[in-house]
Amino acid sequence: MKIAVAASPDVAIPTLEYLQSSSHNLALVISRPDSQVGRGREFAPTSVSSWALLNRIELYRPSKVTDFDERLREFDLVITIGYGLILPQYLLDQPKYGFINLHFSLLPKLRGAAPVQRAIINGLTETGVTVFKLNAGMDTGPIYVQERFPIAAEVTAGELLIELAKLGPNLIANTLTMIETGVEPTEQNHNLASTAPKLSKLESQITWDNSATQIVNQINGYSPNPGATATFRGDVIKINRARISDFQLSVGEIVLASGKVLVGTSDLAVELIEVTPAGKRTMSAVAWANGARFSAGEMIE
Repeated sequence: MKIAVAASPDVAIPTLEYLQSSSHNLALVISRPDSQVGRGREFAPTSVSSWALLNRIELYRPSKVTDFDERLREFDLVITIGYGLILPQYLLDQPKYGFINLHFSLLPKLRGAAPVQRAIINGLTETGVTVFKLNAGMDTGPIYVQERFPIAAEVTAGELLIELAKLGPNLIANTLTMIETGVEPTEQNHNLASTAPKLSKLESQITWDNSATQIVNQINGYSPNPGATATFRGDVIKINRARISDFQLSVGEIVLASGKVLVGTSDLAVELIEVTPAGKRTMSAVAWANGARFSAGEMIE
């Protein structure tokens, strides 16, 4: 099949590499335009754009839906992976077999932009990957294949995404075979649907009078981006990794004890593992605490 891939994040790269080495013709990569990143706000390509340029595959970077031309009519199929734009039905109908999407949840659960992050934040113990046929709804199209995957304790969203991305090539390969042999996808049970909206900065602020479980899930689900945050001595600190401890402290109290940085919650204390202080590099929480020199009874907000 002549295939195009519409994607932006690096989790699409395992599937791109499979397609490039397969018997199919990966003829076009579609990605988002370059965006400003870092303190210098310099323009940089998406991970997928960089991959396409390195591998000398034609790259198309429309800035909005109305910029799409008619070239998709030349393709048998378009595969989307975290592309970042909702596409109208008239575009989805252009390729011979339409569009399919590689989605990082067990649909119909966790439809939306942040399924991996929300799975961890919600305290789920299992998630997975789904390949489905795109329609104009939000992850509502019929399903070709799914694979389940356990969520390990203390895993971050970034780490879990890497593991789920590794499942992509095999699932896409199976789906392409199904399409070529005329197997039809199965409609979702919409009564079981749940949503996974994009993470907001407002949600990123930790509320220390929540339970330790809620707080650890929030921290690990927000890592590495956008990051769960707290305020210490008037400065915002990003907390990248944490676990539940056996200690108990007053809500918001922060101490360095027995080689651990601990913060009190409504039940057990949370042990901070890795942090990024304002204006500084990411470091272990213990290294940060050694420099900060906590006072007795000091609080973090």
